[in-house]
Amino acid sequence: MSGVLVSSDEDSGVAVVTLNRPERLNAIDLGMARELAEVWRRLRFDDAVRAVVLTGAGERAFCTGIDRDAVVPQPNSPYAQDDPLLGVGPKANDLWKPVVAAVRGMACGGAFYLLGEAEFVVADTTASFFDPHTTYGMVSAYESVLMAQRMPYGEVARMALLGTAERISARRAHEVGLVSELVEEGEALTAATACATVVAGYPTQAVQGTVRALWAATEAGRSRGIAQAPHLIALGNAQAREQARLFAGRRREYRLR
Repeated sequence: MSGVLVSSDEDSGVAVVTLNRPERLNAIDLGMARELAEVWRRLRFDDAVRAVVLTGAGERAFCTGIDRDAVVPQPNSPYAQDDPLLGVGPKANDLWKPVVAAVRGMACGGAFYLLGEAEFVVADTTASFFDPHTTYGMVSAYESVLMAQRMPYGEVARMALLGTAERISARRAHEVGLVSELVEEGEALTAATACATVVAGYPTQAVQGTVRALWAATEAGRSRGIAQAPHLIALGNAQAREQARLFAGRRREYRLR
């Protein structure tokens, strides 16, 4: 079964990209990471697609980041580190067609690689957002850099530092600007598709130029933060055995804010 599903509507010019591992809460394994990169690159050349909606299968989660069972080989060097999620987003694959994210259920950790490269986020009332890195002895680097472009500093810092102890509700995410539209349960995909359909109806070169301009507006700060990320991760991440211990002993209770 494919980890990423793509459907297109030629009349509207909208493609829907669906993360399709609901049994794993749409966590990204290495196969899905490769599929996502291939999908974005393929959509670059499909002129019938003028806007994209990104969503997750099932009701429990949009995406929960990297699959913890994924084995990522690393070079034996403190100066090199491979991160399979760096290539999963549309901008990382040079796609400048607008992407609207439709979030239902949990979005956490590595999900922010995707949300950070969408133009805006539509969520239903079941959505919640959190970053578990610090809880498990890991540095939240790339995720925090991307979310700092979307949320006030204090909100990003609180989410990153409180880890699994707290989740941002859909209502709070809407209040702080992470979510642009809050809809009733089960309506996120419909609302996001309606927005994408409107945008797809406009002249495509003007739309893509606008997307590129918006991305460029925050590019300097983002690039500097991402340049620091590998060094901070190498310095601050706990060893794999310690991460596993922390994960096994993680708290199940959390506050929904």
